[in-house]
Amino acid sequence: MQVEQLSTVSGQLMEGPLRITPKLFGDDRGFFYASWNQQRFDAAVGTPTSFAQDNHSRSSRGVLRGLHVQLEPEPQGKLVCCPVGAVFDVAVDLRRSSPTFGQWVGAELSADNQQQLWVPVGFGHGFLTLSEAAEVLYKASGYWSKTCERSLRWNDPELAISWPLDQLGGSEPLLAEKDAAAAGFAEAVAGGEVFR
Repeated sequence: MQVEQLSTVSGQLMEGPLRITPKLFGDDRGFFYASWNQQRFDAAVGTPTSFAQDNHSRSSRGVLRGLHVQLEPEPQGKLVCCPVGAVFDVAVDLRRSSPTFGQWVGAELSADNQQQLWVPVGFGHGFLTLSEAAEVLYKASGYWSKTCERSLRWNDPELAISWPLDQLGGSEPLLAEKDAAAAGFAEAVAGGEVFR
């Protein structure tokens, strides 16, 4: 397993999110890899982590899900992978005490590269579907809580996320109602809807 810390657009390493590439064993018959190993994961992130639930979504090209976050007292960390298709996956630092507060990192996750993104507690998360269809699986460290869940505007100018919209052939992203009506970053900060 290879573990890589990601850099923000400005080139600053962001503490927390990690891109994980499992060791793949393949030949002309196909491939095998361990998609989850508790000991290796804990060693990679530097702390014991347990997961409460697994989630599975399917999206068509252009669907943008997020940016989602669960606040205290029910925060969630997510280990995300895309075993079918391809997505551009994003983590936004919502930890007020962090030197990268309000910055983001992104990675393409796909069936071809088999990579995973660890999005720890304290981060917003979202993804844009790049392939005709994509299935995203993620392990969540906490249970879903409607009262703690929030959405941030995907195209907030203050966050300035470089979504690869050019791969949509001129189409606009498809959003859920709650994501289309999501708060901006400054509004979330002013409302105290971020982490310490």
